[in-house]
Amino acid sequence: MIKVLFFGPVAERAGCNSLVVEYRAGLRLQALRDELAAQYAPAFALVCFVAVNGAQVHDLAQPLADGSEVAFMAKFSGG
Repeated sequence: MIKVLFFGPVAERAGCNSLVVEYRAGLRLQALRDELAAQYAPAFALVCFVAVNGAQVHDLAQPLADGSEVAFMAKFSGG
C-alpha cells in the first residue's frame, strides 16, 4: 500500500487529508501523480511540492516501494 498525504489547500480541494493506494510492482511517482491528478484535478492544480518518505523529490521517475508515504503540497509562505 502507498499512503498519500495532502496538505493545506491541496487537502481542502481534495476533500481529504490522506488516502491509501494499492501498490503495484514498477509503480513510479509520475504514474501515481497522474492517476491522482485525474481524480482530484482541482487539488492537483495547486501541487508544487512532492515528498516521498519525508524527503522532497524532484524526479517524478522515482520508483515507489510498497509502504511508501507520498505527500503532495502547495506553495506556502509565512510571515
